[in-house]
Amino acid sequence: MPVDPHIAALLAMAEQSDLPPMYENAPDVGRAQYLAMTAGLRSPEHVVPVASTEDITVPGAEGDLPARVYRPEGEGPFPTVAFFHGGGWVIGDLETHDNMARHVCRDAEAVVVSVDYRLAPEHPFPAAADDAIASARWIAANRDRFGGDDRLGVAGDSAGGNLAAVVAQTLHAEGTPLTAQLLIYPAVDAEGEYASRVENARGYFLEQPTMDWFYGHYAGAWEDAKDPRLAPLHADLTGQPPAVIVTAEFDPLRDEGEAYGEALKAAGVEVDVTRYDGLIHGFFDMGGLSPAAKSAIEESCGKFRKLLHG
Repeated sequence: MPVDPHIAALLAMAEQSDLPPMYENAPDVGRAQYLAMTAGLRSPEHVVPVASTEDITVPGAEGDLPARVYRPEGEGPFPTVAFFHGGGWVIGDLETHDNMARHVCRDAEAVVVSVDYRLAPEHPFPAAADDAIASARWIAANRDRFGGDDRLGVAGDSAGGNLAAVVAQTLHAEGTPLTAQLLIYPAVDAEGEYASRVENARGYFLEQPTMDWFYGHYAGAWEDAKDPRLAPLHADLTGQPPAVIVTAEFDPLRDEGEAYGEALKAAGVEVDVTRYDGLIHGFFDMGGLSPAAKSAIEESCGKFRKLLHG
């Protein structure tokens, strides 16, 4: 399929912009640019409604972290979902991913706890993974103050999908059962060779030089590219919770996300992998722009809901 026409128009505007590409920026400039492109362009009518939000702190690996709790309409108890934002472990925060967390809350009917983990290069690997694990342990131990019952899920997009997968593996190894995981175009294999990284290396929002910039800041000094905390595809996947994996046709991360799905299936895990044709990396925050993206978001969260609610 061709790129969705609504998204193609956005890509054309970005191509004509005089802004430098992300990989030519310092990290703080990249963060400000990403915030302006996401939260800065989000009009009030496109904010997904939920019953309430609350800003709190949660324990990280080396201190408290900002977090935001999203509660759905209706009477609980609800499942609790630990959510980790994308941005290559370098950019992104609670605000850039506010609408994404709202979608998961509303459409999966779950209390979502979105965690603002530490970013690289100030805090390189494994800081983000350590924070995600520490915060998820605490969320799991405090489900009574969030969703209110034993159902626990993890979710995240891109680098956040990486962290969600790492959390699922770690909590399973520690004996904490998870109900489901939602991995949205996840980065799961640090140095794998995939056709989608070549086919979609340029022109589709997330570009290979930007991926290299992210990885260099986060884990460029780490010697083991197959460390499961960095590349969860290389872990033992036996016993992992049921998964919904979302990929996009024009995304350099497409093939590794689908490879993770195949690896989960081979390990006997229930998994639903859906590739959304015509869409690009980042489409989960483009529902207000593209009807096709909106439909894919709602369908993906609906599948996650079925797993969480049984």
